[in-house]
Amino acid sequence: MKKSALQTARAAYLPKLPEAIKAGVKVVEGAPTQSVADQAEIKELFPNTYGMPVLTFAKSDEKKNYPAINVGVILSGGQAPGGHNVISGLFDGIKAMNKDSRLFGFLLGPGGLIDHKYIELTADIIDEYRNTGGFDIIGSGRTKLEKEDQFDKGLEIIKELGIKAVVIIGGDDSNTNACVLAEYYKQKNTGVQVIGCPKTIDGDLKNEMIESSFGFDTACKVYSEVIGNIQRDCNSAQKYWHFIKLMGRSASHIALECALQTQPNICLISEEIEEKQMTLDDVVNYIANIVAARAEQGNNFGTVLIPEGLIEFIPAMKRLIAELNDFLAENGAEFAMIKKSEQINYIIKHLSPENSAIYASLPEGVARQLTLDRDPHGNVQVSLIETEKLLGEMVARRLATMKDEGKYAGKFATQYHFFGYEGRCAAPSNFDADYCYSLGYTASLLIAEGKTGYMSSVRNTTKPASQWVAGGVPVTMMMNMERRHGEMKPVIQKALVRLDGKPFNYFVSQREEWAMNTCYVYPGPIQYFGPTEVCDQPTMTLQLEQEGK
Repeated sequence: MKKSALQTARAAYLPKLPEAIKAGVKVVEGAPTQSVADQAEIKELFPNTYGMPVLTFAKSDEKKNYPAINVGVILSGGQAPGGHNVISGLFDGIKAMNKDSRLFGFLLGPGGLIDHKYIELTADIIDEYRNTGGFDIIGSGRTKLEKEDQFDKGLEIIKELGIKAVVIIGGDDSNTNACVLAEYYKQKNTGVQVIGCPKTIDGDLKNEMIESSFGFDTACKVYSEVIGNIQRDCNSAQKYWHFIKLMGRSASHIALECALQTQPNICLISEEIEEKQMTLDDVVNYIANIVAARAEQGNNFGTVLIPEGLIEFIPAMKRLIAELNDFLAENGAEFAMIKKSEQINYIIKHLSPENSAIYASLPEGVARQLTLDRDPHGNVQVSLIETEKLLGEMVARRLATMKDEGKYAGKFATQYHFFGYEGRCAAPSNFDADYCYSLGYTASLLIAEGKTGYMSSVRNTTKPASQWVAGGVPVTMMMNMERRHGEMKPVIQKALVRLDGKPFNYFVSQREEWAMNTCYVYPGPIQYFGPTEVCDQPTMTLQLEQEGK
């Protein structure tokens, strides 16, 4: 297989590890934990894995003789840069403890466990994928592990291969499933451990113990490079407003981080819009007023960053979508039989009066997009809704009205972009390469110490990698109850942008200047070789959050 010069050079990169886990370790246990909310319900659902302590690995001179173990690994959900390094770290970790340990990869996600499709990951295979992007070493999938017959089917191949532990690399839903699996296997006394690793480029799987999900750093750097390129073009031609939609369905972490890196004229933060109870008209007026103010200075150009989940955070739209999700969960089969030309009227007739009126007022294209096929969790696929075009067209209409009123005399031309898949499989930044390798290595230590129902945790990540703190956090600690498919289910609580947090407050302190002046920053491509301040820096979000700690 032909390789690029970068692939060849990156294969030789040796990821950095926390000093404390390079040799012998001892486990330091914290206090018992409880879930972030709904404690009684979560405890009842997870009696065998609830309340476990947070774990930290400290350096130890004690030499331990570990028996050889067989471990299974699953990549679950959407791709994120660094997944291959998690697997590399896990492989190196179990081999360092005992060279006869073996690693099996289940193919194409959790479905591979259920269908007994796997390969053994040997050193020859692992070495081909070190420091590379993508999940193609074993593939990924979105099969949900939630039924006992799935657990039992998986247990058959686990027993056949002599696997002691399964590592599930995924986001909040995948790690929720990992915890359900851990609980079931412990309840049945199978002797099988389950460990999770925090993955999602959206950045919404984080808390005090999980400072960042892996892939977020790389994806934001990829998007910021392209935003910077667009801004350079924007400032050169000076004739377009660029509406740029970014990944981030449930939280605006990517949009905020890219704004901090590139300083656009406008960045919408979904959580703020919800907090302020803004309507769609409020959002449109906000953008239109900045466009008009820049036009007065002769600047008929600019950039707008939009999180893909924005429309769900507008309170009236959120209520509409929630009712639509529940209605289509119950009546999906009947809806599918309705003629396409009648579907919108069918929905209008069956919604509550308030939501029916809102739905009827939407442009036909957006109304149809809200009723397209649901995602695996029964929710509308907001990435299919062209929010950037909806906003651009509505701003154009608003500016036309302002022109008639004598309040606007500029020119308004638009370009539209959506950056999503472009960031999911990039070669990981040095930060993600190191972080992911450390997460995988830490997972091997959690397995060696007999733990289950834990997520691998690496903290103190704004410091040099040698000072990072490795350990484990009970998955139940992050859980609450949420409505899914019309039923209340235990899930890991999503981390939204904190409006009282340092990253958002810094953004607020700067955004008026960025709106009126052209303050663009051009980050350029990810740097892998060179000064540490260029190559190894974490996200600005992480730096601001950890400031003073």
